[in-house]
Amino acid sequence: MANRVTLDDIAVAAHVSKSAVSKALNDTGQLAAHTRRVILKTAKDLGYRKPVSMSAMHRHTGLIGLVSADLEGRFATPALTGAENTLGTTNHAVLLTNSRGDPKLERAHIDQLAARGVDGLLVLGGETDVRPPIKPNTALGIPIVYVYAPSSNPEDCSVTCDNVSAGRMAIEHLLGHGRRYIAIISGPEHYQATKDRLAGARQAVEHAGIRLAAPTRYGSWREDWGRTATRLLLESDVHIDGIYCLNDMLARGAIETLHDWDLRVPEDVEVIGHDNWAVTATECRVPITSFDNNLQEIGRRAARQLLDAIKGRPHRGTTYIGCSLIVRKSTSA
Repeated sequence: MANRVTLDDIAVAAHVSKSAVSKALNDTGQLAAHTRRVILKTAKDLGYRKPVSMSAMHRHTGLIGLVSADLEGRFATPALTGAENTLGTTNHAVLLTNSRGDPKLERAHIDQLAARGVDGLLVLGGETDVRPPIKPNTALGIPIVYVYAPSSNPEDCSVTCDNVSAGRMAIEHLLGHGRRYIAIISGPEHYQATKDRLAGARQAVEHAGIRLAAPTRYGSWREDWGRTATRLLLESDVHIDGIYCLNDMLARGAIETLHDWDLRVPEDVEVIGHDNWAVTATECRVPITSFDNNLQEIGRRAARQLLDAIKGRPHRGTTYIGCSLIVRKSTSA
């Protein structure tokens, strides 16, 4: 029979004092949440038998922790709504925190949520840029699903939108209306959303056997860059009959400049945006055809995958949710 695991064994393995082990296993005294979790995990790994708080580790609380990088951003709220709606149907409650994009604050929130006994964590990013995974000594076995901003570890579970397919569909939509002289106006070049949408657009252009009418114009995500980039295109005497803008603010700026140059949208030039932000896409001179990122569905899918992981059926890799093309007057019907 194997030797019984003692408090001294756990203390040595966890690099803490015997008194700290006692506090963690008996849930008494003052102890940092992260230290308590390390001790409990070590005790479990060593096969320590029947401490009261160890049994609590295996008891589901019905609590889900959600750590958002940006609760005020327009991308976070729909994804959060989708996740909460799904979790609510399974009688789970969400404990919501805001890391404001600060890794140290994110870790502190995870420690606090773990101390509350959450069954799993949803980690929501503010953009689709790949993020570093949460370190194992921080997560300590809690199931995690990364939402919108995928983990760089392919073994982790992530859910985000399929920007590559959106870029391809944008060009195909313009080509389907007979447009052949297409230009692209983009935000900053380093964003993953920029890279992915452009990759899809280039696939469609190459498949059609044509070239873009002009080099891609990179700038900010603001409306004024959409105006400026379109003016630069027109001043260069490049013939264009379609513009793919990588967000709706750029598209609105493009439409305003086209109007200033007495070019009709969509008759002379069709314009497509992205993000389907209602305040921009619908409240403008010409309502904008745009891609919806289906953020609620991303939140729902992430919640379902987290529930699977809690039940012992974890998912691996990144799930890509398709974007939906919302056709409005800026492209031909």
